[in-house]
Amino acid sequence: MNIDISIVNIIQAMLAPGIMISACALLLLGMGNKYSSTVARIRVLNEERRKLMLHAKENKVTYEDDIRMHSINAQLLRFQKRLRLVRDAVVFYSLGVAFFILSSLFIGFKIIFDYDNSQYAILVLFLTGMLFVLSGVILAAVEVSKGFKIIKIEILDI
Repeated sequence: MNIDISIVNIIQAMLAPGIMISACALLLLGMGNKYSSTVARIRVLNEERRKLMLHAKENKVTYEDDIRMHSINAQLLRFQKRLRLVRDAVVFYSLGVAFFILSSLFIGFKIIFDYDNSQYAILVLFLTGMLFVLSGVILAAVEVSKGFKIIKIEILDI
């Protein structure tokens, strides 16, 4: 009976990092979608800018074209910053996953090798993973704010 309880405790101890890995996977999935949509939007804006530049070479630029070109350039600058934020958030989430995996492995090693002094290492690994996830969440929040500013440019068509 005592062995059954310890096996349950082992599984429970190893599940906490596993749950965090799953949570990070969902965050990474969302950021991957943001990354893809941001890249797609940059490509669309670049294509539109190329067409406007072709009109400029043919001396067919209107006042509206000029305004649109300024709007596109302003958006592209902000999209580059936004893309960096998404990339950095993905890196932090990925590092968080790595530290959760390490903490789970250390829990297993602690149990297998009966090494009592590893509890602080496990805690440090898990907390480091949490700090990386927190950093990713903060970057994701900043990215959303930047996205809102880009939409305002599009609406106002500076």
